[in-house]
Amino acid sequence: MKLRQPTDFLILEALEDKGRNVATNLASHTGKSRKNINTRLPVLEDYGLVNKIGPAERSGLYEISSLGKAALVYQDQYDEVDDFEALIEGPSAAPTAQDGDAQAGFVRGEDESTDDDE
Repeated sequence: MKLRQPTDFLILEALEDKGRNVATNLASHTGKSRKNINTRLPVLEDYGLVNKIGPAERSGLYEISSLGKAALVYQDQYDEVDDFEALIEGPSAAPTAQDGDAQAGFVRGEDESTDDDE
């Protein structure tokens, strides 16, 4: 993840402060050109930092994602870490194999505790 500073963080801040928005308004809020904003929004979307929302597919309406909010929290560490993406994504939330087996059993209606009296 290669962010452009300060533009990308300004976009994220504007989306967090003002809510979902379009490039024209974001340009006004950030002091950057609309062309610059229009170039960066799809990149931020690819990184998962913003979400393009409707109502129309080509509406250009964006909102900050939870990952984008995390990026703002760790903004001061962007230049200090080797893997900013790993920092903002946090520890892996993937379940362990044992947890996965228990979840699969639960979905199938199995109970972990077996009672021989039944």
